[in-house]
Amino acid sequence: MLNSLKALRAEKGWSQAALGDRLDISRQSVNAIETGRYDPSLPLAFKIARLFGLQIEDIFTDAENAD
Repeated sequence: MLNSLKALRAEKGWSQAALGDRLDISRQSVNAIETGRYDPSLPLAFKIARLFGLQIEDIFTDAENAD
């Protein structure tokens, strides 16, 4: 799954650790999501979307259907 989490985080000026603190996850988990090594659970995806004031689909994209 592709995502724009790194860009959104950068816009806020947050480190991976700061974003992890806001989401109650580790910095390593933030890094794994940003690099596509880990897909977040649906509840975590909703939490991320709420934090940035966006819809899940605005942040996460199905890699198979991304053109």
